[in-house]
Amino acid sequence: MNNTGQVHDDRQIATWLLFCAAVIFGMILLGGLTRLTNSGLSMVEWKPLVGVIPPLTEQAWMETFDKYKQFPEYQKINHGMDLAGFKSIFMYEYLHRVLGRLIGVLFLLPMLYFTFRRRVRAGLMPRLVVLFFMGGLQGLLGWYMVKSGLVNNPHVSQYRLTAHLGLAVAIYAYMLWLAFDLLFAPREQGAGAMSRYGKWSLALIALVYLMILSGGLVAGTRAGFAYSTWPLMGPTFIPEGLYATVPAWLAAFEDITTIQFNHRMFAYLLFVLINGFAFLVYRAATNVRARRGALLLLLAVWLQVSLGISTLLLHVPVAIAATHQVGAVALLSAILFVSHVLVRQRVV
Repeated sequence: MNNTGQVHDDRQIATWLLFCAAVIFGMILLGGLTRLTNSGLSMVEWKPLVGVIPPLTEQAWMETFDKYKQFPEYQKINHGMDLAGFKSIFMYEYLHRVLGRLIGVLFLLPMLYFTFRRRVRAGLMPRLVVLFFMGGLQGLLGWYMVKSGLVNNPHVSQYRLTAHLGLAVAIYAYMLWLAFDLLFAPREQGAGAMSRYGKWSLALIALVYLMILSGGLVAGTRAGFAYSTWPLMGPTFIPEGLYATVPAWLAAFEDITTIQFNHRMFAYLLFVLINGFAFLVYRAATNVRARRGALLLLLAVWLQVSLGISTLLLHVPVAIAATHQVGAVALLSAILFVSHVLVRQRVV
């Protein structure tokens, strides 16, 4: 295949990957809504192949509702809920699971098409296969998370929820990076002046990812409801009871005061680092792509901090809290783009 044909194929595959990444972005948003509306335990069965069709008749709805009534969430939290209320929470979780299956189809069928047409460039196929298996693992992990709440204590494990969120974000980030590889010309040997910021950008990617995991712990323990004040936590900046568990390190994962405090401190650190990094990149940049990436990164971090503060002060409203979750993914997208410009792209 000539170079022009390969470039055309690369752009088509990149467009497909970006589309899948956009659907995963929506999946993360829907997952946040499912969590915030306490809908995740409404489907008490896992039917990966035949669970696409929802209840269609009133009798089918009643049978599904009766199954839900046998589990602790209904008995201890939602006792007395009517069928209309059950339908509301059921549909969030149902749509979340169906979208997960749809992503699998949207990824697998085009991958097979590009493969059989010999349009996948050398070295890319193993990465696509890794993405596919990561997606399958994500489905299993989702059910593993739900199972943790179908017990006497009807709350999903914050560890499993954070792992489920973390894997979804990892799939999204890897997919985005592969798309950038296909869309932009690779950096030549002998890096340019901007390369000195490349390692910084990779460190920021890791920190933003850890921040997202921290948010998963906040969501899993409902620590966002603990203090609805800012910049203080209650009457003080540093609240009482930090790391008061035995052993102390366990508080970072299970104590709601410590979890929210850590999330705030992490946010402050990232806000300072990202603003400084974006300023330095913008000042040193000699190309439009890097400058636009730096500005996009600034916009994303300021928006994310504003959403985080609003989520706290307004006592975790569903719409703003869900936007805050995907705002973190948007911030990760921005730093991924800037990092790709610095590390992998040939910029002129």
